[in-house]
Amino acid sequence: MIHYIKEAEKKTFTRDSETIKLVSDIIDQVIQKGDRELKELSLKFDGIKIDELRVSEETVKAAYDQVDAKTVEAMKFAAEQIRFYAEKQMECLKPLEDVSQVEGVTLSHKLVPVDSVGAYVPGGRYPLPSTALMLAIPAKVAGVKRIAACSPPSKVNGGIHPAVLVAMDIAGVDEIYQAGGAQAVAAFTYGTESIQKVDMIVGPGNRFVTEAKRQVLGEVGIDSLAGPSEVLIIADETADPDFTAIDLLAQCEHDPNARATLVTTSRELAEKTLEKVIQFAKELPTGAISGQSWEDNGIVMVVDSMDEAIAIANEMAPEHLEVQAKEEDRIADRLLHFGSLFVGNYTPVTFGDYCSGTNHTLPTMRTARYSNGVWAGTFVKTAFVQHVSEQGCKNLSGHCIRLADVEGLMAHKKSVEIRISKI
Repeated sequence: MIHYIKEAEKKTFTRDSETIKLVSDIIDQVIQKGDRELKELSLKFDGIKIDELRVSEETVKAAYDQVDAKTVEAMKFAAEQIRFYAEKQMECLKPLEDVSQVEGVTLSHKLVPVDSVGAYVPGGRYPLPSTALMLAIPAKVAGVKRIAACSPPSKVNGGIHPAVLVAMDIAGVDEIYQAGGAQAVAAFTYGTESIQKVDMIVGPGNRFVTEAKRQVLGEVGIDSLAGPSEVLIIADETADPDFTAIDLLAQCEHDPNARATLVTTSRELAEKTLEKVIQFAKELPTGAISGQSWEDNGIVMVVDSMDEAIAIANEMAPEHLEVQAKEEDRIADRLLHFGSLFVGNYTPVTFGDYCSGTNHTLPTMRTARYSNGVWAGTFVKTAFVQHVSEQGCKNLSGHCIRLADVEGLMAHKKSVEIRISKI
């Protein structure tokens, strides 16, 4: 049985008609006016006048002088971890060499990387250099030939935040553009005078970016439709309330709509966690945002058994899932639906956000039931190949002709019959 100690006060994601129309209009204007519209919208939404959309190599090099050495070192460490993990993932992807179970019929598949990718790195409340690393490095490892990245320019920085530029450079981005919002998605999809269109767009964003990705899907591929960020923590009486509380708040400081959930078998832990959340929110510089997000969207459940906690987690399919319990490995083995799993008291989501090596661009809104986060395989297509000899043609023909006949596709049928007649 579930006992709610705290429930969410509001729904965190809605798709309204006003946003749909606004995004549709922006996309249409970018198609018609190209660069000019991107510059006008940058002035309107970001409050900055842009002369050139593409960021020059000189500007990127100069950004290194604006970022302290320890930050650059940390980004390079994170990049190496992300690259290591992506390379190991790529080793799991194998071409299928020729196989056959019908004489004369040979089957295989090829692994083909996407030609070009547009990486969207959000701006907004915080600079997100980590997202630049998470998007571009797996694409590079997968063999993508051209990676273009865009991020909203900031009035404060006079362009893209220097740390984001440095991260893009470390990640191996080929082209960098000052553009954000739905207009950047439109530019990547349809192209402008300055921005050549891409085959796939990846990266999270606000509701306008998400709606734009939804509307252009089909013209380009996308990774996913991002919703508000989420964490669910499974904990028992052995968990440290300091850990559970700060991990809940860490998720909440992402966004006013972020959702943080604690599912525990211990009422005492639940109550102590609630106390600690209030305490930490008062102490943190980001406490106003994280505290309000927790107040609006936070959930605390006390359940009768760990079996029940596991069932809830599998049903909710959260973006991030932490296990802080004495039988952590046994519990982890039974968890099926999540974007990224963090096992053990000393494995906060924060490590995955930055430098453990796993990707932080993950499925939200229960889409982890059927999808996964960005990884090297996101950028690789599995292309099917077959080769049929004369003998193979004979061996397949009877069944194939029969099925074409049933479906009434007479040209299909004749395409086989005409070959058989010439053997």
